Amino acid sequence: MRSSKPISVTLGPQQASLERRLKSGQYDNASEVLRQALRALDREEAVLDEALREKVRAAIADPRPSVPADDVFKRLRARHSRRVKAGNVKAAKRGA
Repeated sequence: MRSSKPISVTLGPQQASLERRLKSGQYDNASEVLRQALRALDREEAVLDEALREKVRAAIADPRPSVPADDVFKRLRARHSRRVKAGNVKAAKRGA
């Protein structure tokens, strides 16, 4: 007895990739390919989640004092403004 219901999926450009895998004989049907792809995606996401958790743990353990959000945004705005001005100067030179 099936534990899940059949679904319809439009693959677009990935259709060719699925067909290559089926022709190779590595997989018996499209369901096997998609299940394997989802398992790979689950592994990838788990690795990324763990990397983010580690970054959060490191940030929490960092003994340096926190920087107030207002200060961070003030610095970001100033940096962005400098970059925009530099981009305008470069664009003006190209147009001249």
